[in-house]
Amino acid sequence: MTHPQYITVHTAAGQLEAEIIRSLLQAQGLTVRLSQESAGAVYAFTVGPLGEVDVMVPETEVVKARDVLEAYQRGEFNSEEETPSGEDE
Repeated sequence: MTHPQYITVHTAAGQLEAEIIRSLLQAQGLTVRLSQESAGAVYAFTVGPLGEVDVMVPETEVVKARDVLEAYQRGEFNSEEETPSGEDE
């Protein structure tokens, strides 16, 4: 059985950003792995190259993942709930 090759689709500045991106991609049905330099993970670096976290998806899901990330960067994923016109918030 062959295992899929994982490709980096985003390099996050830290674990928190990586978790947000992972959740976004998983919500769209994608398989996601996070990868961080071992020293950064062990010593919990949150800044600089050791704090960076690669967000990776299987090679077959790269195009969809990049489309989702581009839509996210354009602001197409609104986190605020909209209320119908005329209703109080």
